[in-house]
Amino acid sequence: MKRGTLSVMLLLALGLSLTLGFATWAGPFGLGGGGGQPGPWGQHRGHWGKFANLTPEQVGKLFDLRQKFLDDTASLRKEKLVKKAELRALWRAENPDEKQILTKLKELNALKEKLQEKFVPFRLQVKKILPKRPAPKGSVSMEDEDMDLDHVMALESISPGDPGL
Repeated sequence: MKRGTLSVMLLLALGLSLTLGFATWAGPFGLGGGGGQPGPWGQHRGHWGKFANLTPEQVGKLFDLRQKFLDDTASLRKEKLVKKAELRALWRAENPDEKQILTKLKELNALKEKLQEKFVPFRLQVKKILPKRPAPKGSVSMEDEDMDLDHVMALESISPGDPGL
């Protein structure tokens, strides 16, 4: 066999084994897991897996509550995005003005505070609807509740384009 042919065959074999290895590692739904499948590190269980133990009424209440929150905060979220864009423009200026940047940051922080004030009652209402889950032994973390809330915010659809908050 010629040396060039052997080199090409070795490169093809290496490429094939790397491709198959990555495909196996990534799983059928890609790196993030999906469709209720865990990701490579078990961190993502899919949006609907969290709601398997909820009644249709609970899911409906969560959906309506989320929609009301999104409707009530739409103008604040829009204004926040506009302020962020304005802040980026100030930073990108040839000679950024410190005073203008600090003023814009204060405006942005005021909007964030308003959103947080609306978020607390929303979260408390969600907590009333979701069934109680026993806390893991020795855990004082809010991580499980935060994951539940993330899934409530993503309740409307499974589309990756839904930004939630």
